[in-house]
Amino acid sequence: MAYDEVRDLSLTVADGRNVAWTECGPDDGVPLLRMPGTPGGRWGIRSDRTPWAERGLWVLTTERPGFGASTRLPGRGFAGHAHDVAAILDRQGIDRVLVLGGSGGSPHVLAFCALHPDRVRAATVLVGAAPLVPDEVGSMIELNQQAYHLARAGDVSGLHALTDPIREQLLDDPLVAFHSVMAEAPPSDQEVMSDPGWQEAFVRGMHDALAQGTDGWIDEALALEGGEWTDFAPEDVATSVTWYHAAGDVNCPLSAAQRLVARLPNARLHEWADGGHLTGYHKEGEILDELLARG
Repeated sequence: MAYDEVRDLSLTVADGRNVAWTECGPDDGVPLLRMPGTPGGRWGIRSDRTPWAERGLWVLTTERPGFGASTRLPGRGFAGHAHDVAAILDRQGIDRVLVLGGSGGSPHVLAFCALHPDRVRAATVLVGAAPLVPDEVGSMIELNQQAYHLARAGDVSGLHALTDPIREQLLDDPLVAFHSVMAEAPPSDQEVMSDPGWQEAFVRGMHDALAQGTDGWIDEALALEGGEWTDFAPEDVATSVTWYHAAGDVNCPLSAAQRLVARLPNARLHEWADGGHLTGYHKEGEILDELLARG
């Protein structure tokens, strides 16, 4: 199948929820499972899929409950989505996959590795979220700081007041809204955000991911920031993991990533001296090659 064709798929899991994902590439290619950031969904895929085509990948992009076409699961953590992903692999007849995820997708990558280790060949995390200590919160963009404090307080009404207007702005003009949210990001991130290919994918992804409203986004914030990650243990992630992080990331502090990677038994941290949260966009080929070499 050509990489300009994207299949939009879904299944019904045991509790009756709809779980959706997209696929592109040949189904006899090397399976690569992608877990997008937050907010994000199954249409958070590259418009330039040349790096995937050059490597013959069969790319599956998932979305968490409450985003896009996937039924919300109130009170969720990370284990529920890990089991949903296993159901997708069962449906598609895939035994083992390479896994790639970034930003708010990082705990979902790790949870899948911990809870379904026999399904993962190797994993990569890009600028992933990690549990914070109070001194790190002030180094992030304003939106993430506010979300952290509201989630820690369990203030769902406050999270709605924060995210509902941003959702409306993202649906009305995704690029302007995201530039506003990322105003404090380093120049390298601003450069990526001006790339036409990145913009095309971002607009489609945001419109679909936020179609249901902000409940899924808030569920994710509560899982990420509301307390400790308790439904899986990072120490149980025996999978080979490479974690890429940029020193200038103002969405996910490098120090938090360093602390989390130290808890993973078979992981290495690759630090980009320059760049920020979006640095990996122009490094897709080398990131995939490193992942393929381990898998």
